[in-house]
Amino acid sequence: MCNAFNRYSSISLNQEPSCFFPKFVPGNGGTTIITVSAKSSSNRKSGDGGDDSLVDDVRGSGTTARGRRLLKVREEKRKREYDRLHNYPSWAKVLEDAAKNDIELRNVLGDSIGKPEQMRQKVEDRIRKKGRDFHKPKTGSVVAFKVTFRDFSPVGSNIWFKLYGPPSDRDVDLIGSVIQSWYIMGRLGAFNSSNLQLANASMEYNPLYDADKGFSVMPSSFHDIGDVEFQDNWGRVWVDIGTSDYFALDVLINCLTVLSSEYLGIQQVVFGGRSMGDWEEGMKNPEDGYKYFKI
Repeated sequence: MCNAFNRYSSISLNQEPSCFFPKFVPGNGGTTIITVSAKSSSNRKSGDGGDDSLVDDVRGSGTTARGRRLLKVREEKRKREYDRLHNYPSWAKVLEDAAKNDIELRNVLGDSIGKPEQMRQKVEDRIRKKGRDFHKPKTGSVVAFKVTFRDFSPVGSNIWFKLYGPPSDRDVDLIGSVIQSWYIMGRLGAFNSSNLQLANASMEYNPLYDADKGFSVMPSSFHDIGDVEFQDNWGRVWVDIGTSDYFALDVLINCLTVLSSEYLGIQQVVFGGRSMGDWEEGMKNPEDGYKYFKI
C-alpha cells in the first residue's frame, strides 16, 4: 500500500495544491490515487459544461470583447471632447455664437453645428444661393455684413474686414484686387462729386456732357494706401483718400457687398479704429496666420 502510494503520488513542489482521493480498482491489485487540481474547475470553458457563474465572472472582468469595445468608445469620446475644446476652429465658434441670436443662420447650419466642415459647406452654399437672388432682402442674412465707423479720418485711417474664418490665398487675392482697383480709380480722380453731370440726367433724351466743365472742376485724388494685411480672420488696409469725396466709401461698400455674397463671406467692415480683435502689431510671421496683398 505504501509502495503504491509512493509510486502514484509523486508531486512537484511547483504544482498547484491538489486533493487526493484513494480509490480501490478491482483486479488492479492496489489502490489508485486520483488527484484533482484546485484550478481545474476555473479553467473549464462554458462549452465544456463549466459553471455558468464562472463564465459570468469572466465577462464582467473587463477583459472581454465587450469590455474592450466600451473602453474604446469612452476613449474616442474623450478624444472628441478634447479636440472640440482645444482644436476647434475659431471661425466655427463665431458661427455657433452668431447662430444663437440669428434664426436664419441657425436654420442654415441645421444639424451641422459642431461639425466645422459641414458648417463651412452649408454657409458657402447659402452665400452662393443668396448671391444669385438679388430681390431678397439681405438684412439678417449671413451675407449682409455690418458696417461701422470709429473716428475715421480721410487723411489716414485703417479699414478693417472681419471674415467668417481665416482667408485662403484666393480670398486674399480677391479682396486685395478689389482694394487695388478702388485705389487706382481714386488715384485717377474718379470719386469727385463736383462733376456728376450724368447722375441725375435722363438717358431718354440723349443728355449732353460738358467736357470743359468736367475739366475745370477742382481735381480730387487719393493720396496713399498701404498693403492689405490679414491676421487670422481679421484684415486691414491703411488709406489716405486725400481730396476724394466720401462717396468713394459707398463705392467700396457696394463692391464688398457683392464680393461677400458671391465669393467669400464678410462678417463686418469697420472704418477707423486703432485695433480690432486680437490684432498684434508687428506680427508678420506666416506661421502665425499672417498674409498680405501687395498694392
